Amino acid sequence: QVHLVESGGGLVQPGGSLRLSCTASGITLDDYAIGWFRQAPGQAREGVSCANSDGTTYYADSVKGRFAASRDNAENTVYLQMNSLQPEDTAVYYCAADLHCYALNMHYWGKGTLVTVSS
Repeated sequence: QVHLVESGGGLVQPGGSLRLSCTASGITLDDYAIGWFRQAPGQAREGVSCANSDGTTYYADSVKGRFAASRDNAENTVYLQMNSLQPEDTAVYYCAADLHCYALNMHYWGKGTLVTVSS
């Protein structure tokens, strides 16, 4: 069975940082494209970033320069470092995996972790 489990969400003040983790079982993440997505209350799910298995990484315009995705292959874990967080970043964040980056059509999804940016 394939499971993706996000962690690292929480409450942070504007301007602060968080690092989200996504740990996989049942697949080796090094062989997959990994996307991060988010959904704010009352809004549609949107893409945040996606890293193809070849290392090519894409970021939404809203997070460019502030967020960075990375991998720890030994731990079968991917990360999303989020800096300079603002209230509009508040959302449930999901990681997803597939052979390629497919916008919202990734095959495997985690359950999400809540990030709240508030003073």
